[in-house]
Amino acid sequence: MNRKLLVVVDMQNDFIDGSLGTPEAQLIVPKVIEKIKDNEGGLYMTMDMHLEDYLDTQEGELLPVLHCIEGTHGVSIHKNVSKAAIDKGRHTVQHKDTFGSIELGKLVQDGFADGSISEVELVGLCTDICVISNALLIKAFCPEIKITVDASCCAGVTPESHKNALEAMKMCQINVIGEE
Repeated sequence: MNRKLLVVVDMQNDFIDGSLGTPEAQLIVPKVIEKIKDNEGGLYMTMDMHLEDYLDTQEGELLPVLHCIEGTHGVSIHKNVSKAAIDKGRHTVQHKDTFGSIELGKLVQDGFADGSISEVELVGLCTDICVISNALLIKAFCPEIKITVDASCCAGVTPESHKNALEAMKMCQINVIGEE
């Protein structure tokens, strides 16, 4: 039994080719799909989701770009990523209204304690916001678990901020693979 959990972070339309999309995000879509197809362990997907009052929130004031609004096309997981997850079988999708998923941290902590999870790998968007937040959150909930981020399956807001986030995660004892 493979006890590795693959976490696919926010592979949603708005982050790929929507209001906050980037060419780098578009380029990782096929790599993330392959990662899902090759995955032999658990699969957990996060989804950023905001309400219509997003611009009135602290995040909305600091990042005043409407994105991942509940009920819109932009909030949906990219159709090919979603298809790969569905084809793979059992997976969990967790909505979150902030950068990190506390539910994910608790799930990993419980899985590590009962032996069902021995390692976590993260891929997705954005390296410098939600990927790093979830990696550090998992580290806080479960400091002894092996955490890996595949840089080739992540993209940041900018290439520079992507690299900065990878370096910050390395300093926090998170393994980074797939760097160019």
